[in-house]
Amino acid sequence: MRTSLNRRAALGVVLLVAAGLLVAACGSSKTTAGCGLTTSATATNAAASPTDAASGSWPYSNADLANTRDARGSTISSANVSRLEPAWTFKLTGKAAKGVSPYGSLTASPIVRDGVVYLQDLDSNVYALALATGRLRWEYRCDQPEQSGPGPNGVAVVDGTVYGETPTSAFALTAATGRTIWVNGNLLSKGQGTFGIQPQVANGRVYLASQYGSGPGGGLLLALKASSGAVLWRFNTVVGAHAGVQSLDVGSGGAWETPLASGDGSVTYGIGNPYQTPAAAIAHPSAQLYTDSAVNLDAATGKLRWYYQGVPDDFKDYDMQASPISATSNAVPVVIGSGKMGYVYEMNAETGKLIWKTPVGEHNGHDNDSLLALQHKSKLRAPFTILPGSFGGVLTNLALGGDSLYVVTCDLPLTYTNLSEPVPTKAAGAATGEVEALNLATGKVEWDTKLSQLPLGAATVSNDLVFTTLYNGVLIALDRTTGVIAYRGQLPTSANSPIAIAGSTVIVPAGGAITSKGAGHPQVVAYRVP
Repeated sequence: MRTSLNRRAALGVVLLVAAGLLVAACGSSKTTAGCGLTTSATATNAAASPTDAASGSWPYSNADLANTRDARGSTISSANVSRLEPAWTFKLTGKAAKGVSPYGSLTASPIVRDGVVYLQDLDSNVYALALATGRLRWEYRCDQPEQSGPGPNGVAVVDGTVYGETPTSAFALTAATGRTIWVNGNLLSKGQGTFGIQPQVANGRVYLASQYGSGPGGGLLLALKASSGAVLWRFNTVVGAHAGVQSLDVGSGGAWETPLASGDGSVTYGIGNPYQTPAAAIAHPSAQLYTDSAVNLDAATGKLRWYYQGVPDDFKDYDMQASPISATSNAVPVVIGSGKMGYVYEMNAETGKLIWKTPVGEHNGHDNDSLLALQHKSKLRAPFTILPGSFGGVLTNLALGGDSLYVVTCDLPLTYTNLSEPVPTKAAGAATGEVEALNLATGKVEWDTKLSQLPLGAATVSNDLVFTTLYNGVLIALDRTTGVIAYRGQLPTSANSPIAIAGSTVIVPAGGAITSKGAGHPQVVAYRVP
């Protein structure tokens, strides 16, 4: 769940009656101060050292610069997944362990390089752990007056440097020691939102984005010089002020999943929604560019190359936020995008032209509501129920393995009780989900496996398996050919984060928002095939 409880209490707050959980569906966060290195190891609870040295890597937030989430080099497959066993745990303590309700404490993907696991919690603290044992090497702690939440936050690690951000600043640390290299706290102006993204670093540039700016320019995409933190370019995600959004004064656009840094000299972001009510969208229709879009920019200058908008005039909190994936389909370079509207889009990487789009998860016939409003053809009357709801659709990132895309969806219908609600807040059915495989060339669904709980871990490929996690604290692996669940393991607490797979080790940030007994106990858990 990647949203804010700080903007307006009604925005993004959804009571999941069927699941008995309080969750949210979109937003931003607050301030930070007082970050610094500490060598304290009080938060560690590592198991005894395993007999093997533990090797492998997960060098980027989505495994590679193409965002495929394919754990190349993993030794875990259907032949040995049943032998996964706990290797170590690292428990958060103190203020960080209290988490940010309802998200928990951990929502970012770990990074694994050179035998070290790097991760960030929702209070912006950064940890470096030994891959073999989970033992704390160093901690960069942010003793800020307010919790950051909801993230996903997270770090990038490139060329011996750790890059990250707090809600209002960016920083770089020495990977070996955690010592500060630079901090830039002058990146965002009033109304430009706050940071909550796991950055991408490539070609000497750090790519960041703010979430949901409340000014006329919406959120902000930006690139920093990796060596110094100096700003290289900025790009506003909203063109002009739109009446429907301005009347609500909450915000628009921005990004909260890692962008795609392509080899063609471009960077592509998945952009979030405009906050407006159905009544405002119908009365003041506008495309609201570049919300709910894939936006492709020149990586060196930040100039727009192309965009594709999935949902114009959105009023349902339907972000197109998923990390774009780079691939080659039918001998053509393509970009894959997706989001909470519950569609997967394949676009030409050079022009942005749509090649195919496929609905995933459950849909109940309201997909074109925003387009009809834009065309002055809307006949909506309250109450009405939407599926996908504002929770998703596709809430977490996709994976690409071979010629198949793997998509995790949330199926939760929500009801608008009147047209003046910014998001629907009444649950209209059970909170369930699905994992689907799509053919890369055609978008055709190859298989679809139903789940009885919300799958909130991103899809992750490991040889002939695709992994994800369920919010109630279960790690699952499905056969990539059939979709049959090949492995199911109980986690110590709830999970609201992507996993990482390095060699024979699966690293699961268990955020701890809830357990079957109530409050969670956030921890990072490593499972290993002996």
